Amino acid sequence: MNKQFLEYFRCPSNYVDFRLKAELLPQSGFFRVGPNLTCYGRISAGQTRGDSSGPLDDVSSAVRVEKNACVLPFDLDEVVQNLRFERYNGAMPVARRSVTKAVGRKTYYAMRPFLPIPVRKHLQRMALRGWDRARFPGWPVDQTVDRLFDRMMACVIRAHSGQRVPFIWFWPDGYTSCATMTHDVETAVGRDFCNTLMDLDDAFGVKASFQVIPEVRYEVSDEFLRTLRERGFEINVHDFNHDGDLFQDRDEFLRRVARINDYGRKFRSAGYRSGVLYRNLDWYEFFDYSYDMSVPNVGHLDPQRGGCCTTKPYFIGKILEIPVVATQDYTLFNILGQYSMDLWDQQIELILEQNGLISFIVHPDYLLDKRARDVYSTLLARLAQLRSQSKMWISLPRELNDWWRSRNEMRLVQAGSGWQIEGPEERRARIAYASLEGDRVIYSFDSEFQPCILPALASSQPSPAA
Repeated sequence: MNKQFLEYFRCPSNYVDFRLKAELLPQSGFFRVGPNLTCYGRISAGQTRGDSSGPLDDVSSAVRVEKNACVLPFDLDEVVQNLRFERYNGAMPVARRSVTKAVGRKTYYAMRPFLPIPVRKHLQRMALRGWDRARFPGWPVDQTVDRLFDRMMACVIRAHSGQRVPFIWFWPDGYTSCATMTHDVETAVGRDFCNTLMDLDDAFGVKASFQVIPEVRYEVSDEFLRTLRERGFEINVHDFNHDGDLFQDRDEFLRRVARINDYGRKFRSAGYRSGVLYRNLDWYEFFDYSYDMSVPNVGHLDPQRGGCCTTKPYFIGKILEIPVVATQDYTLFNILGQYSMDLWDQQIELILEQNGLISFIVHPDYLLDKRARDVYSTLLARLAQLRSQSKMWISLPRELNDWWRSRNEMRLVQAGSGWQIEGPEERRARIAYASLEGDRVIYSFDSEFQPCILPALASSQPSPAA
């Protein structure tokens, strides 16, 4: 019950003692922790529900502090992994048709490269009708996992008589949050626009990763890859041929994944992203990549619904998952019909409040239109401003992967009356402290490091010991 909490915060293990209140009931389902956290799993008392749309039992009154332990009516590890791995049902309780049901998966993806965007977006809007009535995961950003950890941290602090809890800060060098930019190259036209897009990124000092489709869609020349690499951008593998069938049949998947892994070695890619964000996390063991970027934070507007409900990276076995947090450019412009920064600004602000990661997918294919390009330029300017004013770390996915893996190997050890960090990249790491301000969990550094740290959102107060 302590494992995921300790991996998330990297705090000393002696501070953390989560225990079950009683034996868990066998049926998994949705329940609440406080007024606004929808969780999925088993509980020791009360009732869970099969979908998230109706009233849910709130179990927060059963969270108690007994001596130095936090007694819970659910298994924290189980609930967190259920959300991260999308092991829940009823995420979209309203009626919903998919593009693949409307016109047939194979037919649609065979025709997709030749369909004009107005036709595609019409079909997709039909398929996505009712998305805005879905209550879970929460739109436009779901941070259930992160907020649940904050509420559990409040319990840990109370279990230690209000003493602040040291932990290894999420980001290197005292950065308050993180952003990463990625470009999925879908067509030859998009590939040919990449030089212009790199110029635009460079104008704002933002480096990005380019996800390249290795077969069928367009030629991937050595010169193209060399240009990306020499200009300081990253190259990752994007699916196999982007036909939507990668996860449809296990035998076919195994045949394709061997080729996908070969392309990773050929392109010197550390990361991977599936086409259209299709995914089967139970098959990820066959990918020979260090990290993946295929799981949305909230997937209401994607062909495969779901969402991992977190804005922090997490491990799927040996692979680090860097979730897709921001709404994709194609969705923003063509499904929602918005050529403005309003939604992206809203998502950025929510991420800043939780000191999280905001990751973007912006396609060169959809920036040919000046309106779209102007919005993207505004986004780059906003990120550059946050880098200087709010100490946001703008990293390549590879850099983020390297950091998160190093942090996962670090530990806090006592040094006299204080603490010190041991492990790889320890010089870039910072010791942070979680403390309570009323019912609110706040993060802070010691006096020698004073970046702008935004407090975590208010936590529901666990019940005192009986």
